[in-house]
Amino acid sequence: GSMNPVFVLDEIDKMSSDMRGDPSAALLEVLDPEQNKDFVDHYVEVPVDLSKVMFICTANSADSISGPLYDRMELVELSGYTTLEKLAIAKNHLVPKQMAEHGIEHDRLELEDSALKELISGYTREAGVRNLEREIAALCRSAAVRVAEGAPQIKIDQAEVGHLLGPAKFTNDVAERAPEIGVITGLAWTPVGGDIMFIETRAYPGKGDVRLTGQMGDVMRESAQAAITWVRSNSARLGIDHDKIMASDLHIHLPQGAIKKDGPSAGVALACCVVSIFTRRAIRNDVAMTGEIDLRGRVMPVGGIKEKVIAAHRAGMKVVLLPEKNRKDLLDIPDEVKNDLDIR
Repeated sequence: GSMNPVFVLDEIDKMSSDMRGDPSAALLEVLDPEQNKDFVDHYVEVPVDLSKVMFICTANSADSISGPLYDRMELVELSGYTTLEKLAIAKNHLVPKQMAEHGIEHDRLELEDSALKELISGYTREAGVRNLEREIAALCRSAAVRVAEGAPQIKIDQAEVGHLLGPAKFTNDVAERAPEIGVITGLAWTPVGGDIMFIETRAYPGKGDVRLTGQMGDVMRESAQAAITWVRSNSARLGIDHDKIMASDLHIHLPQGAIKKDGPSAGVALACCVVSIFTRRAIRNDVAMTGEIDLRGRVMPVGGIKEKVIAAHRAGMKVVLLPEKNRKDLLDIPDEVKNDLDIR
């Protein structure tokens, strides 16, 4: 009875094709506003005007969506919640909801901020808050038992969380304790928020070969090659003996070898790491950086700035270096993070 409904096609990136047909090919005509006013359904053989229908598709990753289908959509990117946003959601919505569901009066249970922060960082790793709500529900069940046993008021702090839920499932990298030669802190974007990433470099006598380990993707490998080429071509300006560079093999490693890493945004960090190893100058342990580098040494903008800067703040960094062209992205960063960091 309605010609202008809203269709939500959930998880469109999971759609697959086989010998029985390709659903994404069928959707090309349906989603194209130029063609869908005369769409003919092959099952009922009747033309249907779909031009007033609003189609909304959701996807976790755009990589697996076919190019022509992706081209017919307008992209709206929703970034994951930051730690501060998750804390506010938990305090204002999730905790009151779970207390009500478990029959606990609001004045009988107090979940401290330290306990919620521990749940967010140590027990969940996600873009949303689904698992966070499950962990809060587990704490509420424990509190409900104690209420039934007659406890007047229950207070759960950070130490109590470990006692009730067991050891933390996740650990966050924190800043290295001291400056070190050939070790630098980069910044990474992940679907569940930002993270810091250590890059390690070592040089030893050889023929100028380069070895890259730590599950680097093709884009990151090329970025590392570009950074090394820039250092070699500017060795005189950097005060490095060119013969020494050409007579040394380089090994660049990204720890946490089980996790695949890719993207060009570690270019600046890789270049600084190589300079550090050949000039024998330690890199400050409270500095994190991101940015793509080209063969001319120019720094280009990268994505995920909000998540990366928040990750640097969480890890205890003091200074964050960003590409000049990412200055516009500072508007998205919460003030409490900006005020604590020296962003250059």
